[in-house]
Formats: sequence, C-alpha cells, structure tokens
Amino acid sequence: MKILALNWNDLKNPYAGGAEVHLEELLRRLAGFGHDITLFCSGFKGCLSEETVEGIRIIRRGNRYSFNLIAPFHLRKLVRHEKFDILVEDINKIPFYTPLYLDLKTLVVVPHLFATTVFHEINFVLGTYIYLAEKPLVPVYRGLTFNVISESTGKDIVRRGIPAGDISVIHCGIDRQLYAHDPAVSKYEVPTILYLGRIKKYKSVQHLISAFKVVKAHLPDARLMVVGNGDYLGNLRSQAKSLGLENDVEFPGFVSTEEKVERMRRSHVAVLPSLKEGWGLTNIEASSVGTAVVAADSPGLRDSVRDGETGFLYEYGNIDQFADKLLAVLTDDSLRGRLEEGGLRWAEKFSWDKAARKFERLLLEVAGENSDRQS
Repeated sequence: MKILALNWNDLKNPYAGGAEVHLEELLRRLAGFGHDITLFCSGFKGCLSEETVEGIRIIRRGNRYSFNLIAPFHLRKLVRHEKFDILVEDINKIPFYTPLYLDLKTLVVVPHLFATTVFHEINFVLGTYIYLAEKPLVPVYRGLTFNVISESTGKDIVRRGIPAGDISVIHCGIDRQLYAHDPAVSKYEVPTILYLGRIKKYKSVQHLISAFKVVKAHLPDARLMVVGNGDYLGNLRSQAKSLGLENDVEFPGFVSTEEKVERMRRSHVAVLPSLKEGWGLTNIEASSVGTAVVAADSPGLRDSVRDGETGFLYEYGNIDQFADKLLAVLTDDSLRGRLEEGGLRWAEKFSWDKAARKFERLLLEVAGENSDRQS
C-alpha cells in the first residue's frame, strides 16, 4: 500500500512524545513490510523540509503554531499529485478534520483526547480553543474506523458518540532488547523513586514531590529522581526547595537512552502520576526491566499497570495514598520482588512487531485490500 500518515510532530521534533513513538514504531515496520510510507507533519527550527528516515519519507511544513491552519492546503495538493491508498490521521492534540477536505480512505488513530484535561495544562483562552476544537470530532469522523492504544481511550470516544463497533484496540509494543531485564544489575544502595518523562503540569509530578515529603518522614535516606525536560520544571524545582527537599530530589534533565535504561533498572520503583494518558509506555518499560510501578488510577495508566501484580494504582491526587503505595514497595523487599516478577511476565505480552502486524491487517481492511496478501 501507499500510505499517507498525518501527525503534528515526528520523532525529531523537540516536542515529540509518546504519540510520536507509537506512530513511528509502527510506520517503520510497515515500511519494512514493503509499504510506501509518507509522514506529513509540522516543522521545527533547524529541520529539513523533507528527508527519509528508516524508510519513512517525512515532509515537514509550517510549525507547531501554524500547522493545523496550513495542513489542508498542503494535504490537498499532496493527495492530488500522489495516489495514496489510505490516510492514517493521528489525532494528537487538535484534530485535522481531514474528512471535510480529503476524499481518501482513512484510519483514525487516537492515543488519547484532552477534553477538560487541557485546562490543567495551559491558560483558559488557549485551553478553551483546544477543548472546542475537539467538539466536532464525532459528526465529522462518524462512520470511519478508529484505532486506539488502550481500553480507556476506547471508552472515552464511545462516550463521545463513536460506535464501539468502529473502534479497535492495539496496545503499544516495547523494544524488549533495549528494555531488557539484567539480573546482574543491582538496585541503588538507598531507596530510590524514579519519574521519567516530559515535565508538564498535567503529568502531576508535583503530586509525587508532595508524596515524597511524606516518604522521607519514614525513610530519611530515600531519594527521588525526576528525569526529563519540560516547561513545568522550574515549578518543580521551586516546590522541592520550599519543602526542604532540594538535596534529595535530582533533576538531571534530558538523559541518553542508555542512561534512561540504567536509571530505570536500578530504581526501586518507577512512578507515573499523570492525570490522563493514552497508555503509559514507561510503565511497561519499567516492568520490562524488572522495576515495580506506582501510577495514578487514571485513564490509560490503569490499562498499563496490573494493580497488585506489576505495581500499584492509587487514587489520582490522593497524596497520602500515593505515599503509602510508595512506602509499601520501598520497605517490603518480598512484595517488591513479587511485583518485579509480575511485571516481567506482563511485559512479555507486548511487541512492536506484533502490534505492527495487527495494524497492517487493520489498514488493509480499511483500504479494502485482500488481507490474505499478508504472511
């Protein structure tokens, strides 16, 4: 097939996140299966307007502020000149509403929708714009096939009015060679909590720092690592200082993949306190390397953590319950060992290769091709 994919960012974009990882892991494998892949996305400072990366032809136009405005013009032109079999529209942030101006078979991919979550992240005016921009999704995309990465997202769009029969769930995969358990790697000498991801307000790392204050009262030698960059980092540094934790919370910023994996392996518990996610890929990565997880009982996260088996879920925003779950993992070696073993079994179920084959079958169905072509 000749596949056109549409997303706000590609993986080279400084604003790329989990949605870009998900889409491009699948697209790279589709290219390896023999499909012709074009990804259309926004540009960024210093980027090439066009390049080919691991079999994916990437076309970049505009920037993060103008992309949704200029995309219709460029997409119509691109579709006129090239005979694509199918469009993969990744709705990550504001939908592009391509059914209004493109006559092309379409698979709609939804990592997750913001809804009212957006008001936890940005100012009211911009938040209202994004919130209202999501509202016409059901009437515009009704009748198309949707693909989501978690049961939580599926339930979300069913509540909005998309028929359940039009929705398929394909979980994210994982690179288990990279995120491999190494029993020779020991945990840190002191009880260590890890957050790894973008530093955004809705990720709720501020809840983690508050819970860590409670943990420190019971485990004075405990430490916290907040790994990643983002526009809320300054707020977190100020919070840690105000709580007298500036010497106990490490903010290393962006780290290499190798260092990320090492920190994840050696930590006693990995944490994801976000208000809402599409899936929670770092939960599976932590399970895969043999580290227990504590996460908020939020959409997406509750799908990637098996409560009591791979880690614990806690009521979002409940700081005392959050701290109790962390202390349970940090103070009971036997419990932590059971969670680590459960996580290793759970992570074995996820593979990007398997996810890509399922995604390919879905694309062939939507495009009207004969799925028997596949091996």
